[in-house]
Amino acid sequence: MADKVHYSELGLVNTREMFAKAMSGKYAIPAYNFNNLEQLQAIVTACAETGSPVIVQVSKGARQYANETMLRYMAMGAVKMARELGSQIPIALHLDHGDSLELCQSCVDSGFSSVMIDGSHLPYEENVALTRQVVEYAHRYDVTVEGELGVLAGIEDEVMAEVSTYTRPEEVEDFVRKTGVDSLAISIGTSHGAYKFKIKEGEVVPELRFDILTETEKRLPGFPIVLHGASSVVQEYVELINKYGGKMEGAVGIPEDQLRRAAAGAVCKINIDSDGRLAVTARVREYLALDPKEFDPRKYLGAARKELIKLIKHKNQAVLGSAGRV
Repeated sequence: MADKVHYSELGLVNTREMFAKAMSGKYAIPAYNFNNLEQLQAIVTACAETGSPVIVQVSKGARQYANETMLRYMAMGAVKMARELGSQIPIALHLDHGDSLELCQSCVDSGFSSVMIDGSHLPYEENVALTRQVVEYAHRYDVTVEGELGVLAGIEDEVMAEVSTYTRPEEVEDFVRKTGVDSLAISIGTSHGAYKFKIKEGEVVPELRFDILTETEKRLPGFPIVLHGASSVVQEYVELINKYGGKMEGAVGIPEDQLRRAAAGAVCKINIDSDGRLAVTARVREYLALDPKEFDPRKYLGAARKELIKLIKHKNQAVLGSAGRV
């Protein structure tokens, strides 16, 4: 286990001020998942160039993949990279879908500025108790905590559920009061992964449950709400992947106009993972198919990084409204 370090020593911030500004400004903070160097470089570059605050986040599996110690220095490097690009954007390092008190404690100790404890699959009172334990530990170090009510269907990394369970608005006030969480992820029809809906040709993606969001906002005025599973599953990338040997038929996501509508309301953090994976995979497949003799990872991963920068800039500017908010 790495030595204890506070996130402030790495140049990171927690999400409290980010969310307060997003709520008043009617936009959402982007929370981009990353697994490797190129993804993190793309996130920092795009957010620095668009002047967008950002939450860089990793799942339990991504943290294991990157190595706990390496991840610490990657986060510190991300902050320094942004400053060298001439940007003062705030950067938070967040644990996405933490599944235990011990994991959340370990992340707090290793420099994370924000953690999510996902007890949504547990009975309500057990979710409350686990979330409260995480809050009590994290708040000692001024680390912010995200909880979750309702279950998102789909699979992404180590998070899996076959069916969605919508958030019950009548529970949100009690949950926030008993747990002390700083933000709340709710289930209103988004889902994990690249196959968010099963629709037939000619059908449109069903609208998110904005009635649940509106009722939650009424019950928790001014409280930060989070949307998970909010990738749009850009069809350009799906088509490229399929064109160059992939098999992703039927992959669809959340329409961007619905995400813009959510960002203008109580939603002040929107998680995006699948879209980043698709952009990287599409460009890598295309590059190697068009130049099969190439074996230098810098070439094909460089092309993927460039595409991811383009995608993130678009999200910040046209979907989340976070560009120029520093």
